[in-house]
Amino acid sequence: MPEAVATVADRTRDRACSTDIAGGAGDTTGTGTAARSGDERGTGAAGSDFAPLLRAVKAQGLLKQRTGWYAVRIATNLLALGAVTTGLAVLGNTWWTLLLALPLAVLWARAAFVGHDAGHAQITGDRKASRIIGLTHANLLLGMNEAWWNDKHVRHHANPNHIDKDPDVGVGALVWTQKQAAQREGFARWLTRNQARLFFPMLLLEGIALKISGFQYLRQQPARERALSAALLVTHLGLYATLLLTVMSPGKAAVFALVHHALFGLHLGMAFAPNHKGMEMPDPDGDRWGHLQRQVLTSRNVRGAALTDWFLGGLNYQIEHHLFPSMPRPHLRRAQPLVRAHCEALGMPYAETGLIESYRQALQHMHEVGEPLR
Repeated sequence: MPEAVATVADRTRDRACSTDIAGGAGDTTGTGTAARSGDERGTGAAGSDFAPLLRAVKAQGLLKQRTGWYAVRIATNLLALGAVTTGLAVLGNTWWTLLLALPLAVLWARAAFVGHDAGHAQITGDRKASRIIGLTHANLLLGMNEAWWNDKHVRHHANPNHIDKDPDVGVGALVWTQKQAAQREGFARWLTRNQARLFFPMLLLEGIALKISGFQYLRQQPARERALSAALLVTHLGLYATLLLTVMSPGKAAVFALVHHALFGLHLGMAFAPNHKGMEMPDPDGDRWGHLQRQVLTSRNVRGAALTDWFLGGLNYQIEHHLFPSMPRPHLRRAQPLVRAHCEALGMPYAETGLIESYRQALQHMHEVGEPLR
């Protein structure tokens, strides 16, 4: 792969688009306006490698919003959430309620995918409507601060897998380069040494970590936005606690909440983990990659049928999503043949693998990062 990257870099360095697809990190409103405009502004010069692909995609109407498609799925998910909530009330104070933790976690993940799409302006071009959808699904339904998520996600889209600019590959509980690993000390060093085998168990904590990060981000928001975000986050916690404590004893409620959040975090982590881990990471001191190169070489698609698309929320077409972040999710599959053919014509690697293999590659990368510490 590195040799292929070098070849493509030589070919596209002067011609590829230099505009960040997400428009920079300045848009932290959660509306997705920056990401949406990136689809239009990502053409760069008239002769860029991305411009012909953009024209082909627009000619097929694949950037047009599918508000009706989203409306049906949002309504269906809300009805399903209502059904599960009713099921909890019917079962009452019994351990059998734990059986409903799994469907509730799955439905929460569906809500997270909707919030993600609202942040990218995939659902509607109306800025206010996108924000309302995002706040409702993230803050109110999930207790996850959409402003925090969008700020982080916009920066990720602008420079995926860039060690200095992508927060998703920054130093945290896990690290993504051997240089980062070499700086670890104490418990963090042990964690890095074993991070590949601990990755999936650690995802069980992600559901709670998302809530904590959202509350921590409140102090970075302007006063008015902070008040609204905080009110919705607190309302979520109040409604969630009231539901569980009304239906079951405190002990059962605590166990249900832990199991539910563990399954939710695992589901989300399994949906996002295959996308970039183990893919190319731009050299911070090297040449600046163009838009097409930056998004394609750092992303991995996961092939599969309808079940895979559903489980991964349609984001298994990660290359297409990164090239066209405002493209509605149901159009990503239709755009794939165009993108793959375009990459083949340029001699640019187009990574696609099965689901299990995608996890293997991601874990292999984490294992290799921790190798010097073993």
